[in-house]
Amino acid sequence: MRLTRLALSENVAPRLRPGLFNFRFRANGALQACTVLYALFLIPVFALFFAQSARAEYVVLRSGQRLAVIGYQLVGDTYKLTLRGGSAELPASEVIAIEPEEVFQSENKPALEGIPFSDFIASAAKNHSVDADLIVSVISAESKFNPKAVSRKNARGLMQLLPETATRFGVTNIFDPQQNIEGGTKYLRELLDHYHDDLALALAAYNAGPKRVEQYKSIPPFRETISYVRRVQKAYNARKSPSPAQNSSRQRATSSSAASAVAKHTTTGGSL
Repeated sequence: MRLTRLALSENVAPRLRPGLFNFRFRANGALQACTVLYALFLIPVFALFFAQSARAEYVVLRSGQRLAVIGYQLVGDTYKLTLRGGSAELPASEVIAIEPEEVFQSENKPALEGIPFSDFIASAAKNHSVDADLIVSVISAESKFNPKAVSRKNARGLMQLLPETATRFGVTNIFDPQQNIEGGTKYLRELLDHYHDDLALALAAYNAGPKRVEQYKSIPPFRETISYVRRVQKAYNARKSPSPAQNSSRQRATSSSAASAVAKHTTTGGSL
C-alpha cells in the first residue's frame, strides 16, 4: 500500500530538479515581457506609417490621365504603383509628373464678415457640407456678386446656373439669390463627391461641364476653364490665409503651382 501511494504521487507530480524550472520560467517570462513591450512600442509607429502612406498622390501620364495612388516605387525604367484595391506597373517614360492630392476640406464656421448674401452662403454651406469660403470664391469668379448676371451662354444668377441645371436642383427662380446659391452649392457638392474631393477637377467640371473633364481625363485645355480654375483656387487659398503677408505669399505660390499644373495637363489651347 505504501509503495502504491509513492508510485501514484510520482506519476501525478514527478519530482523536479531544483532551480532548473524556476530559471527557465524566469527567462521565458522576461523574454515574453520584452516582446510585449516591443510590440506596444511598434503599434504607434506602424499606425503613423500607414496613415502617411494612405495619403493619395496623382501620377500624371502623357495621355493626360491622372491616376490616384497611395504608393509608388521606381524600379529601373518601370513605376510600380499601389492603387486602392490593386496595383499596376507603367513604363517610366509614360509618367510626366507625380503631384500631391488636393483634398477639399470643409470648414464648419467660416468668416463671412462683409460678404454679400452671407446668411444664404452660410446656410448652403451647412446644408451641403461645402466650405463657405469656396462658395464665396466661386460666386466672385462667376458673377462678382451680381444676382442678375447673365452670360453669353445663358448661365444666370450669382453662381451662373444654366436653366437645365437649376431645374435639376429644384431652383424655381434662378435670379433669387437664396435659391441660386442653394442650387449652385448642391451642384458643387455633387462634383466634389464625383471627383473624390479633387478641387481642380470639380471646378473645371463646374465651368466646362463634366463631359469635357471625362473626355480629357483632366482639366480641359480651354483658356477660359484654365483661367477659371486658377482664379477660384487663388481666391479660395487667399481666404484661408490668416494674415495679409501670408495672403501675398500664398497667392504667389498658388499662381505658380496652378500654372505648373495646367502646363502639365494641357498642351494646346482651345475654346469652349
